[in-house]
Amino acid sequence: MTTTSTSGRTDTILSFEAPPADQRVADVEIVVPVYNEEAGLEASGLRLQRYLAERFPLSWRITIADNASVDATWGIACRLARDVPGVRAVHLPRKGRGRALRAVWSTSPCPVVAYMDVDLSTDLDALLPLVAPLLSGHSDVAIGTRLARGSRVVRGPKREVISRSYNLLLKATLGNGFSDAQCGFKAVRADVARALLPLVEDDAWFFDTELLVLAEHNGLRIHEVEVDWVDDPDSRVDLVTTARDDLKGVWRMRRRFARGEGRLEPGVLSRA
Repeated sequence: MTTTSTSGRTDTILSFEAPPADQRVADVEIVVPVYNEEAGLEASGLRLQRYLAERFPLSWRITIADNASVDATWGIACRLARDVPGVRAVHLPRKGRGRALRAVWSTSPCPVVAYMDVDLSTDLDALLPLVAPLLSGHSDVAIGTRLARGSRVVRGPKREVISRSYNLLLKATLGNGFSDAQCGFKAVRADVARALLPLVEDDAWFFDTELLVLAEHNGLRIHEVEVDWVDDPDSRVDLVTTARDDLKGVWRMRRRFARGEGRLEPGVLSRA
């Protein structure tokens, strides 16, 4: 086990993985952020690894990013990293999905970094269409969208209304062109991630939206992939708190842009 300080942040992460059989850098690092997911982590981790090993044509590694769980999640993550090829586990001492993604993405050696929710609500067949345009250089950021005409989504009416309302609010207030800010299925070119992350202030649920808005604000290309998505009935996301924090984030972004902030320095991507 080793400790690694994340760039520009005070958090120290604890990392565990068995020595990989293949020392080459993978094409894509897939991060699965988790918090108190002892009930479903092992099944999801094994399902994801099996899919990648049997059906995904690119090289990959899975990183389970435990952000301050207080149950058995970290132990399960370490066991998967020890026993399952291509899996590693990292532990952060503080909560926050954005904080976990920032820590792993900013230090990844892979040319593309991605993440998906631990419940694997998105059909994994969408993963290759998600990352391929990034590896080819066609796009800078890629997102799964549940709101496109060809997407097939199974979820309750309350979540459907909240999701559509939030994305309409974004368009009305920030004028964004992407359709679905909150789908837990995204990928970024690693050099783009390293350039944008210092501009992203949120370390929780608004992290996704802020990253996308900043990418679009800087003229970066966002590729959208229609996904099949089934809602996790066991989701423990606090919708009221998340919605409140998202609204605060939206108004913060409006103020930043009004002050002329949020722009990448010229040439920063060539140095990333």
